[in-house]
Amino acid sequence: MTRRQELNLALEAMFHGFRAMTRKPDEQLALLGYSRIHHRLLYFIGRDPGCSVKDLLEVLGMSKQYINKPLRTLLEAGYVAQESDSADRRIRRLRLTPAGKKLEESLSSVQRKRFAKIFRIAGAESERHWHQVMRLLIDLE
Repeated sequence: MTRRQELNLALEAMFHGFRAMTRKPDEQLALLGYSRIHHRLLYFIGRDPGCSVKDLLEVLGMSKQYINKPLRTLLEAGYVAQESDSADRRIRRLRLTPAGKKLEESLSSVQRKRFAKIFRIAGAESERHWHQVMRLLIDLE
């Protein structure tokens, strides 16, 4: 097998693995009229309650224009709440509402369970290697 063929296998594994990890949450999101960006917003707001919109943009690497509509949709649906920062009223702080926490948990728990099963089968050393490869993938950007 040539190096190009090996790299193609890596690309295909990434594509199929990502699809497998996102399929069930995507189906659930579609029932609500939402897409993957809504899940990302819920996940990262849930991980950092009180984050600013600017913080969220930096973590996601997206523009304000790109997240504006999905974020507004989540705010209007009551999944996310925002309040002005006490020190700087221009800064909007975001947090999940109880309904938002429930939805985020429903979406992400499927993925956490899948990772737990995969890592249990693959073993601790394989899990460490997977994390190492993912960090390199992110850091070499």
